[in-house]
Amino acid sequence: MNRRSVIPVALALLMLASASAGCTPGDPPLSVPRSKLAAALSCPDRFTSDRQSVLLVHGTFTNPEENFGWNYAGVLPERGYDVCTVRLPGRALEDIQVASEYVVFAVRQMHAASDRRVDILGHSQGGLEPRWALRWWPSLRTQVDDLVTLASPHHGTVVADAAAVNGCVPACLQMRRSARFIAALNSVDETPGPVSYTAVYTLTDELVQPVAPTPTAALAGASNILVQDLCPGRPVDHVGVVYDAAVHDMVIDAFTRRGPADPDRFDEETCAQVAFDGVDEAALPGFVAALDGMDEFSNTPNSRDEPPLKPYARS
Repeated sequence: MNRRSVIPVALALLMLASASAGCTPGDPPLSVPRSKLAAALSCPDRFTSDRQSVLLVHGTFTNPEENFGWNYAGVLPERGYDVCTVRLPGRALEDIQVASEYVVFAVRQMHAASDRRVDILGHSQGGLEPRWALRWWPSLRTQVDDLVTLASPHHGTVVADAAAVNGCVPACLQMRRSARFIAALNSVDETPGPVSYTAVYTLTDELVQPVAPTPTAALAGASNILVQDLCPGRPVDHVGVVYDAAVHDMVIDAFTRRGPADPDRFDEETCAQVAFDGVDEAALPGFVAALDGMDEFSNTPNSRDEPPLKPYARS
């Protein structure tokens, strides 16, 4: 009889503390204190050897509970996944380069504790931090299996362009289509390493635009999936991608199959369902209220100057 093995997370992190606190050759050192990085990572008490680990990365104006607590964070564990969340600083309004260090730390810890490559699901801005981490910390590319992004402004968004006219928060400035951050993020290779990349987006996204003729949420080298190609005429907005049943099917397809999600495997009968099973729709208004914080693009201490690129990203 095979016995399921479990790995106490605290013990694993303790054993690897000295190694992960340092700098992996070829990777930039982390500037954020280890104590802050560790406090922002929430994981199960134990990882099990036969369960895939998933990191959820939230978007702008939100936190892990608001973004994922009522959908994937509750459903994935019931379906056999060990799920971790990372709390980005300042509700993801601050420098995305710094926020990305929290993802670097999270992936390292999860990979070490589970002894498995990590799957990542990022919503909105939460797709940019993992990409920045994979772009500039090359050692992570062998520690991540799949990266699935939902409505992420990979090439900037016109919403940030407009908000930045009178000055806005650092993350807003970095999500302009002309931002130095965006240019550095997409330099050389938009999908580096052996990671399987899936980018899901929707025509009716009110925040991440343009979608046509060239979708900002698509990636060169990824499996790029337009929701309306799965279910023609389906009205899914920026919030909707985190609970939509069709999107969920593609997320699970990416996590369970070799390689990225493949829309040819999509079951069209899913189009008859709005939210995927297990979604707590009563929590939706709270998430929408958080996104109403768009006003914070101008109400939070702001600037007209984008944060300078970190030295490692200037080459």
